[in-house]
Amino acid sequence: MDSIKIIQGGVTAAKGFFAAGVEAGIKYENRKDMALIYSDSPCRVAGTFTSNLVKAACVLWDQEVVENVEYAQAVVVNSGVANACTGSQGYEYCEQTAVKMAEAFSIDQDAVLIASTGVIGKQLPMDRIKIGIDKLALAKENTIEAGANAAEAIMTTDTHSKQFAVEFELDGKKVTLGGMCKGSGMIHPNMCTMLGFLTTDLSISKELLKEALKLDVVDTYNMVSVDGDTSTNDTLLILANGEAGNEEITSKNYAYEVFCKALNMVNTELAKQMAGDGEGATALFETKVIHAKTKEQARVLAKSVICSSLTKAAIFGHDANWGRILCAMGYSGAEFNPDYMDLYFQGKSGTILIFRDGVATDYSEEEASKILSDSQVTVLVDLKEGTCEAAAWGCDLSYDYVKINADYRS
Repeated sequence: MDSIKIIQGGVTAAKGFFAAGVEAGIKYENRKDMALIYSDSPCRVAGTFTSNLVKAACVLWDQEVVENVEYAQAVVVNSGVANACTGSQGYEYCEQTAVKMAEAFSIDQDAVLIASTGVIGKQLPMDRIKIGIDKLALAKENTIEAGANAAEAIMTTDTHSKQFAVEFELDGKKVTLGGMCKGSGMIHPNMCTMLGFLTTDLSISKELLKEALKLDVVDTYNMVSVDGDTSTNDTLLILANGEAGNEEITSKNYAYEVFCKALNMVNTELAKQMAGDGEGATALFETKVIHAKTKEQARVLAKSVICSSLTKAAIFGHDANWGRILCAMGYSGAEFNPDYMDLYFQGKSGTILIFRDGVATDYSEEEASKILSDSQVTVLVDLKEGTCEAAAWGCDLSYDYVKINADYRS
């Protein structure tokens, strides 16, 4: 990936994209709670969405747009109210939002994508939403600061905003891909992310944009879990306006491969940022499974470990309770030989071999606890069976997780 360069910014890093974040008073006071992404030219669009059978009205709206509309041009997001379990009125409010966006930005209402996050079961305060849209229209800019404001406005229990951007070269043209996301609780996606928005000035067909996104979420957002709950609102959208001027990608050629690498780089970073900011988290908890027989075997084992509540609690307590890790691997459903594998703890403080070929090593509890006290902790599992590998990301389970979710609505 040496040809892909990390740059500053998020959704406004690519050419032709504008953003804004404003205060609309939807639920919170004195904080930004509505965000805009806007392109000055029509965009190819693709998306992945929650697998939860209970889908928010905005998810149903976006699915229609992504599947049936050739181009999109704007995304409007509110935090505080999820517009989930709101019946026909909730969907009607999506339509009212799109009509208002079309009026404010002089675009077709079918080119408007909508996302919401927050409390389930409450109706959107449409008077505030409409005033917020007018504010967004006035505030939109194609600056790094505007992108940062948008990233801030989509937060709920997140402790910080999440952005990332890269650039690379195709056909002698500079191409940029940037994104922002939010996610802290109710995080256990399946073919989707919490709320994620990617923008690029790449020229690419809708079919290949869709395929690239669908494939990449399997090893990025789908490998994240904070608490095992798949949200009603999970949405990942990517908009490509073609303003970089590269030759349109219509086949799986070298340019497509470079784009897929850049997409994976952005999605992996954003996924890890979400995992590390899980509600009440004190550490990013990563599990890497290497030398597996198949990619799927590695995925299943890694995900099982980071989803284990007992293991997450041990990470919080800096306790080298490796038995919980072996236990989580054992019930994952994936076949492996516990008598022929290695298990390590890794962090900034070092690497320590904990378990080898069926038994614990003579490791130092003090050294292991020091590693588990780092802000990023990795469990490395070497199956010694093949050449495949996968990683999954989560966080530790602290007292604050319960405190945050015990009074989330109040």
